[in-house]
Amino acid sequence: MLGYRVTRLLITLALMSFASTAIAAGNPSAGKFKAISCQVCHGKDGRSTNPLYPRLAGQHAAYIEKQMHDFKAKRRIDPVMNEMAPSMSDRDIADIAAYFQSIK
Repeated sequence: MLGYRVTRLLITLALMSFASTAIAAGNPSAGKFKAISCQVCHGKDGRSTNPLYPRLAGQHAAYIEKQMHDFKAKRRIDPVMNEMAPSMSDRDIADIAAYFQSIK
């Protein structure tokens, strides 16, 4: 009986881990719509041609998410980004990051 309970617990934990990973990943399709305002500085589809603004297209989602959370928490300072980031939810940030990562 103990073996059954342990097996069941392990399966439950594995499913919970998979579910949390799936939830954490952003949705590139939703991110495309949410990233429209990013185009003003970062260019169409994040392909900046201005050296003042980083190119976001093809960046790793985790990197973009970290930077956005740092702007949101004011650990990274930029007048424009510190104003924009607080209005974004964690889901918005994940979706936008996934969108930019999906661009080749």
